[in-house]
Amino acid sequence: MTDAQTAAPTADAAVRAAEALPPRRNRVLAKLLANRMALIGGGIVLTFVLLAVFAPLIAPYDPIKTNFLAIRRPPSELYWLGTDELGRDILSRLLHGARASLAAGVFSVFISVAIGVPVGLIAGWAGGWVDAIISRITDALLACPFLILAIAFAAVLGPSLTNAMIAIGLSAVPIFVRLARGQVIAVRNEDFVEGARAVGLPGPVILARHVAPNVLPPILVQATLTIAEAIIAEASLSFLGLGQQPPSPSWGSMLNAAKNFLDQAPWMSLFPGIAICLVVLGFNLLGDGLRDALDPKEN
Repeated sequence: MTDAQTAAPTADAAVRAAEALPPRRNRVLAKLLANRMALIGGGIVLTFVLLAVFAPLIAPYDPIKTNFLAIRRPPSELYWLGTDELGRDILSRLLHGARASLAAGVFSVFISVAIGVPVGLIAGWAGGWVDAIISRITDALLACPFLILAIAFAAVLGPSLTNAMIAIGLSAVPIFVRLARGQVIAVRNEDFVEGARAVGLPGPVILARHVAPNVLPPILVQATLTIAEAIIAEASLSFLGLGQQPPSPSWGSMLNAAKNFLDQAPWMSLFPGIAICLVVLGFNLLGDGLRDALDPKEN
């Protein structure tokens, strides 16, 4: 019996496993919907996304328009969340600031995944000196705290929301490189990969068609959790003046302005802080739910 004939049952098993994916997706979805905390997290995230998308329609005032007759007004019927040091409505700035924070979280993680995952796939699949070089560079970057690295990149690129997204995205690349590399190493010697090799498929095709799909679930979970970290990082950069620039609203810049009025106007810092905590909590709960639902041991 030839090697190709020996590998045929293995290849057939891989095909049958691929055909069984839809039921597995249904099980994953059912398990996710049965997770109450994940639903709460998803509801929080969806709420903030809708508020950010429809902010121009929901916001009662212009978020950058000043009113010197309403400086530091406490919450009232006219200004539900009060006003800031320039008389701007905090609710309106909070809604528009959600756009900056969520955009920074999503797009920075997109940058990280787009760079880190392919590099990690190549490192794990190629091995040898390629893996050694990529791994040492990754270890060196991971030795520096994520936020410190983001601040360094943002300082080099210059203060703006776009540069803050790039800085946060580049800072998170090592996380996805290491994760993708580890997942590839874990599956590259599995039977379905060996069967693909035996039937003569080239390495890049095996990597793209058979290995990468098995790496995606943990990448998705990590991306969801990293969005929460990216939102905190964007708020930190804006607080330091390296993110969204005034007068455009951002939760971090709102906290920066509020730090000088903690005694006179505590509402200025209270509501942006609550917004950051809620959206980060939502993404963390959703990420934990996805991790449980996508766990192969449970499916």
